[in-house]
Amino acid sequence: MAENCTRKLIVEICNANNLMPKDGQGTASAYAIVDFAGQRRRTKTKFRDLNPVWDEKLEFLVHDIGSMASEILEINLYNDKKIGKRSNFLGKIKLAGTVFVSAGAESLVYYSLEKRSVFSQVKGEIGVKIFYVDEEAAPTPPEQKEETAEEKPPEEEKPAEENKEEAPKEEEKPNPPPPESSNPQDAVAASTSETNPAPEEENNQPLANKEEPPSETAKYKAETGKSTELIINNLELRSLSGDRNRIGYDLVDPMPFLYVRVVKAKVANKEPACPLHAKIVIGTHSIKTKTQIDRDWDQVFAFDKERLNSCSLEVSVWTEEGQNEEAPSSLAESCLGTVPFDLQEVPKRVPPDSPLAPQWYSLESESETGNDVMVAVWVGTQADEAFQEAWQSDSGGLIPETRAKVYLSPKLWYLRLTVIQTQDLQLDLVSEAKVRSPEIFVKALLGAQLFKTSRTQVGSAWNEDLVFVAAEPFEPFLVVKVADASNGQSVGEVKIHVSSIDRRTDDKTEVKSRWFNLIGGENKPYAGRIHIRVCLEGGYHVLDEAAHVTSDVRATAKQLTKPPIGLLDVGIRGANNLLPVKTKDGPCGTTDAYVVAKYGPKWIHTRTILDRFNPHWNEQYTWDVYDPCTVLTIGVFDNGRYKGDKDVSIGKVRLRLSTLDMNKVYRNSHTLTVLSPDGAKKMGEIEIAIRFCCSSWLSLIQAYGSPMLPRMHHVSPLGPAQQDILRYTAMRIVTARLARSEPALGQEVVQFMLDSDTHVWSMRRSKANWFRVVGCLSRVASLVRWLDEIRTWVHPPTTVLVHGLLVAAVVCSHLVLPTIFMYAFLILALRLRYCRRIPYNVESRLSYVDVVSPDELDEEFDEFPTNKSSDTIRIRYDRLRALASRVQTLLGDVAVQGERLEALFSWKDPRATGILLVFCLFVSLLFYLVPLKVLVLGAGFYYIRHPRFRDDMPSIPINFFRRLPSLSDQIM
Repeated sequence: MAENCTRKLIVEICNANNLMPKDGQGTASAYAIVDFAGQRRRTKTKFRDLNPVWDEKLEFLVHDIGSMASEILEINLYNDKKIGKRSNFLGKIKLAGTVFVSAGAESLVYYSLEKRSVFSQVKGEIGVKIFYVDEEAAPTPPEQKEETAEEKPPEEEKPAEENKEEAPKEEEKPNPPPPESSNPQDAVAASTSETNPAPEEENNQPLANKEEPPSETAKYKAETGKSTELIINNLELRSLSGDRNRIGYDLVDPMPFLYVRVVKAKVANKEPACPLHAKIVIGTHSIKTKTQIDRDWDQVFAFDKERLNSCSLEVSVWTEEGQNEEAPSSLAESCLGTVPFDLQEVPKRVPPDSPLAPQWYSLESESETGNDVMVAVWVGTQADEAFQEAWQSDSGGLIPETRAKVYLSPKLWYLRLTVIQTQDLQLDLVSEAKVRSPEIFVKALLGAQLFKTSRTQVGSAWNEDLVFVAAEPFEPFLVVKVADASNGQSVGEVKIHVSSIDRRTDDKTEVKSRWFNLIGGENKPYAGRIHIRVCLEGGYHVLDEAAHVTSDVRATAKQLTKPPIGLLDVGIRGANNLLPVKTKDGPCGTTDAYVVAKYGPKWIHTRTILDRFNPHWNEQYTWDVYDPCTVLTIGVFDNGRYKGDKDVSIGKVRLRLSTLDMNKVYRNSHTLTVLSPDGAKKMGEIEIAIRFCCSSWLSLIQAYGSPMLPRMHHVSPLGPAQQDILRYTAMRIVTARLARSEPALGQEVVQFMLDSDTHVWSMRRSKANWFRVVGCLSRVASLVRWLDEIRTWVHPPTTVLVHGLLVAAVVCSHLVLPTIFMYAFLILALRLRYCRRIPYNVESRLSYVDVVSPDELDEEFDEFPTNKSSDTIRIRYDRLRALASRVQTLLGDVAVQGERLEALFSWKDPRATGILLVFCLFVSLLFYLVPLKVLVLGAGFYYIRHPRFRDDMPSIPINFFRRLPSLSDQIM
């Protein structure tokens, strides 16, 4: 961004729909007032229209680009008091600066109008487009600037309070309408007269044309002549890049580190092209910098102070002579000198202290003189700013694969392609002669994704939607091909630039369809035309993980993102009693453990601590929380990638945020269990500290009442099968993109965190789900057994008490519901004492990993398609058939009960339906003649009558229902 760059915010007020009538005649004359950063603009008045269309662009000057994300844009709609009889409030919206996008990425977004107070009558929505434009300001000569400052009109120096006018109120009488200008930007004076009607904001509303004092950023630019090019939202900055720069590392234990920053060296008697490197030696710990010719390293090394076995530090500079690119091992090293440091004299630094300035030190050598090295040595903790760029000694030194990193999932979109019809296709004459009515179909390709339409005859229309998953940065082209169904050959194709496709955020934005010419190849420059409609859907949330463990439910479009409701702080403290995963130097086992945590699009990768069974990371990270009913996933892995092998999973922990108390710190150890073809195995424990902070109870409660997914999932839902296909496609895209990072986040790691194998058949999961259903129905079964015990007088005192409660409920029926809800309140309040204080985690007992057989585990981890022997496949198939037969019988029994009920009302059995007819007539007369309380009391006494008045045989209604016909006798 240039130093003289200015930013303008463009707010396009497009239209409004279904407004509340306010003029007493069933209509409203609406206009909009827009406030941003002390500036105010006003649109025209649309007379007597409940669905007004303005299409006006209002410009605002962004005074401080760096703080634009924290600004609030407010749009208020009013009924013009000069046209109607009353001046009424029609609604408002407030938008945070985080939803503003750059020019070219804007789209029409409809926002529901909000109330100003509890008594406001508001309905409808308003459609707006908001974007900002960066412009190059022409440089002003110094003399002209001085004249401008001296000739400043005196009207601008008046205080804002003198120019304020009283806000329109509903009790005021109508005034004559002001003259309207054809250009909405020309009526700035008129906009200042229409102030915000909220009285509490009246004294804080400055004029639209009054210049504000320069901001801190503007002063900094004027003094230094520098400009910040990267504009980052404060919330994003705090949650993404400021995790380890925060001073408050209150969830983890402070770890002392010895920091050594080696900046550069000066060598007197060596050639400029001679490569140099520096070595750092502390007892048995030794590490060296990268070898460079320019002698400028600027590298930071962090040594775990508790594991140091020496009180002295030596920094030496070495030269490499005779360097050969073909044989780099044949280098002759010579020491240019050493600088010793006493670790007892090393200063300590605690943020927010400024970084320690490096100093020049003379290298001590018997043969060399005049050589210096610039070094800084200090003692700090993991909260030091240098920790994130330092090479840690417990991570193996200069190994990129063992460093801590933060990854971001790619931004995913749904790309909807609607195939309408084709015209003027140039089909192959031979195939057209063979087939009297040739059939064609359309297939579309986006990267590795391929979808096809159904077959239809030439000249017919499809009107079918093909939905893809597109990730930013997008694939270059969407290829649409028309193919002949008789031979599968392509008739023609067209390539569409994905970056040029229109974007929309809801179903109300119309996307225009277009005709494209099909290209058949070198010999066919024209093969026909195809009519399609294509757009990028920003109103959906693209699921890239299982729905029950989702960590993000926000829509893709930035304009639909709401402000976060809280912060999630996670401290990765350490692990205990990890089992060896691989061998090292013979039969000895070792583990190089690291932790990956995922919440939303943000993945964190802690540093790898080599060769320890009780590693202590003590790293703390922060996420923004947009929905409390989401899940944090934490996995522990053994790093084998730095040796060229794959990473091995050690265990996984899931924590649902809705089960956590607000502003409370949970420090717990969670068991790590991994499932393999050999069975479930406990690999150790991980200690985690977690805290969910939310400043507003109201926003948290509102989140529970709002839909889980964005609006487009409900007004234009995707089918279950289609949603599953798109979710697995999104998983593959995220896996591939993260594997292309540097250092890469392995494919096996991403798949383990996303649970990409949940769709695979598993006997263990089927048993677990079955027992989950049985567990839910057990409560109902317990209630039925309790009622049966009362009915059969198993406990006579309880039955007698129920008789009394029945009489009281019938006599005082108006107290039944209050009593029930009061009992529910007392029961829930008493159960609060037994509330679990430990966050819920993955349970081995619920997953049935301890009772599963080896053959079932081998089947679960089998590849698809299988490569097992025919005998093994036959055994598994027979077992699956036995299980399916039980499910088949259960489904048949459930269908029989529904068919019997349907047959009772459809005269399928005339005698049974006739009996029901007479019974309904008798019951209607009975309810008409006998009071309801008497009938309820009699039915209750009859149900809980004494066993001596009962019969051992089934009752008449049960016998009657069992005799009703079903469709089971008509199935072959």
